[in-house]
Amino acid sequence: MSAYIISLILLLFISLSAEKNSLPVYHIEKNRTVYEKMAYEIWSNPEPGYMETKSAGLLAAALKDAGFTVRSGVAGIPTAFVAEFGSGKPVIGLIAEYDALPGLSQDNVPYRKPLTKNSFGHGCGHNLFGVASAAAAIAVKEWLVNSRSNGTVRLYGTPAEEGGAGKVYMVRDGLFDDADAVLRWHPGTSNGASTVTHTGNISAKYRFSGKSSHAAIAPEKGRSALDGVEAMNMMVNLMREHISGDSRIHYVITNGGLAPNVVPDFAEVYYYFRHFDVSELRGLFERATNAANGAAIGTGTTVECEMISATYPSLPNETIARALYSNLIKIGGVKYDEIAKAFSDSIVGTFDSVKSDWIKQVEEIQPFATGRRTYGSTDVADVSWVTPSSGLSTACWVPGTGEHTWQAVAASGHRTGFLGMINAAKVLSLTTVDLISDKNLLKKVRTEFDEKRGKEFKYEPLIGSRKPPLDMNLAQ
Repeated sequence: MSAYIISLILLLFISLSAEKNSLPVYHIEKNRTVYEKMAYEIWSNPEPGYMETKSAGLLAAALKDAGFTVRSGVAGIPTAFVAEFGSGKPVIGLIAEYDALPGLSQDNVPYRKPLTKNSFGHGCGHNLFGVASAAAAIAVKEWLVNSRSNGTVRLYGTPAEEGGAGKVYMVRDGLFDDADAVLRWHPGTSNGASTVTHTGNISAKYRFSGKSSHAAIAPEKGRSALDGVEAMNMMVNLMREHISGDSRIHYVITNGGLAPNVVPDFAEVYYYFRHFDVSELRGLFERATNAANGAAIGTGTTVECEMISATYPSLPNETIARALYSNLIKIGGVKYDEIAKAFSDSIVGTFDSVKSDWIKQVEEIQPFATGRRTYGSTDVADVSWVTPSSGLSTACWVPGTGEHTWQAVAASGHRTGFLGMINAAKVLSLTTVDLISDKNLLKKVRTEFDEKRGKEFKYEPLIGSRKPPLDMNLAQ
């Protein structure tokens, strides 16, 4: 066989390989209108944690229609599901979130316009999150079929990230145990894939019970549950002087009574505790609970504590992060059209300080960084302790936009958010293909994971044996 013919065969092989590897991107681009409509539909019907019936149903149906096997209602959670396609190893997972936030109702316009007073809104862009991950999973399925490759792509439908720790219950039930790696993403104000460590979080509600009476005629007969809450808060605030700088404690009084002239016989305060170290986190919770018990004794009331959620600090995998970053470079930053540019210009105008070159941050890829930390928390952290995991962010919101704001809600239901979502889906799909097809890459991922986690580590959920708090948003 001549050298010329061999060269032609090699070129043909390279061409076919490149075509196969670009198939996921082609699929996503071809079907981008479909995925944009899905994201808008979830955005238009915002549902809080553990109540995402329509959102979870829409994603699960799309995956089932694409040929995935879908198991719904996993881990005792009606809105949690696992969708799977393929066979054998490796198993690469993608995470989808879809819960909304209370009090953030907003139209997809660049000025404040609530749709429903005190209702829900996608202020963290989880409508984009869920659809991008589903789109990536379906694109990888197309690649598996066309390339006749072995391996499994799995989409985890995970509810109640916002305070409900839905993933923790799925981890506890062993749903991630056989996954070789899990990818995720999140809407943001820039494009990047770096290693980021989140704080662990324990959230709990302290419910004080007292004795009601007429506050003016017979105050001596009453025992104020609100006094118990206020006494606890005072002691916890004094405690702040004697905790480490990386600690975070915040609270809201969710029930303080109904009328000033009635000594309240019930009051409730809702606390969050955060730290990068699990032992420190447990210590904060224990000390605050001791303060609650002391407050009850001092005010003649009783108190009960219910842990609502608890998550680990995250364990990022640099090898996965670099693979995501490499594919993010290939896909590039977000490119705005005139509609997105005009909308975003108006959003930028709602901020106190405006950078004239903000568009550069949307279009560029941020440099890769290691060792970053954020004081926010996420239940994906528990996933990262049982299987290697890392994620990326794409510019779905203009620079200056804060998470959990009306500006984030508006952009998440607009073309600006959809553009970033499509970029994220492409990066996730390409990285999933890399992890399935490159055994050396996957081996490096696992080696790093084992070294960082330690051989003696055994995952024990901070939430203990409690059941998922399916009713946590019923009162909203």
